Amino acid sequence: MTASAASGSVVRPDGPWTHRDVAANGARFHIAEAGDGPLVLLLHGFPQFWWTWRHQLPALADAGFRAVAMDLRGVGGSDRTPRGYDPANLALDITGVIRSLGEPDAALVGHDLGGYLAWTAAVMRPKLVRRLAVSSMPHPRRWRSAMLSDFSQSRSGSYVWGFQRPWLPERQLVADDSALVGRLMREWSGPTPPDEDAVEMYRRAMSIPSTAHCSIEPYRWMVRSLARPDGIQFNRRMKRPVRVPTLHLHGSLDPVMRTRSAAGSGEYVEAPYRWRLFDGLGHFPHEEDPAAFTTELVNWLRDPEPDR
Repeated sequence: MTASAASGSVVRPDGPWTHRDVAANGARFHIAEAGDGPLVLLLHGFPQFWWTWRHQLPALADAGFRAVAMDLRGVGGSDRTPRGYDPANLALDITGVIRSLGEPDAALVGHDLGGYLAWTAAVMRPKLVRRLAVSSMPHPRRWRSAMLSDFSQSRSGSYVWGFQRPWLPERQLVADDSALVGRLMREWSGPTPPDEDAVEMYRRAMSIPSTAHCSIEPYRWMVRSLARPDGIQFNRRMKRPVRVPTLHLHGSLDPVMRTRSAAGSGEYVEAPYRWRLFDGLGHFPHEEDPAAFTTELVNWLRDPEPDR
């Protein structure tokens, strides 16, 4: 099932970018793109869609990159399929989009769930990932360990445990025109949350039929698979080191992904690894202080020796 035409004005707003759909991994994905040059593929997190990268798209284009922000499976203008929300398949969506765009590789930039999938794609399809930048998300093995053994992180990420209930989380997400989305955006941010117009966009996008369910499914897999063979196999696969230069960005005030959970992910990277902590920012540093975030990202993407 594809996103209805009625959602078009929400997920395809006008701006210094163009919209189109691309086919990959058995589904169709909506992308917004700007600029020419080496491909930088931007991956959103929860509870958002591609619009979260509205500041970075034109800035990356101006910096000489082909910037593409995609809607993940089940979100925004992309297909809502009945299954396929495990991280291995979602990572194949991402690498499939790289191929469909006719590019040999991409620098992946992922926030939150998009960061989790960026880590995964870099391990599963290393030849398609040129560089990796992850914000507000530890390496998947680090995330798993923190959620299971660190009480403070488990409590901070309690929303993930809450998602395991059937049907109720979906109803809560869409109640009162998805008011919960706005509350999460405010509570998870630092002193400067995304503006109300942006929050309204996220609320409207979450209200598109089936989006709430599809947004929650990846988190259900993460928890329900912990003791299942597929989850154990995935965790074992993620032991393979990341072998591309990696930039790890984090807000010091992030209330849902603690700094100490994210820090230490460098142990899984056998390549130049740069850790950058933004003082005074929360879970959405690319929206809370887009200028600082974008400057850090562009400087790193342009740096021919990122390990200096």
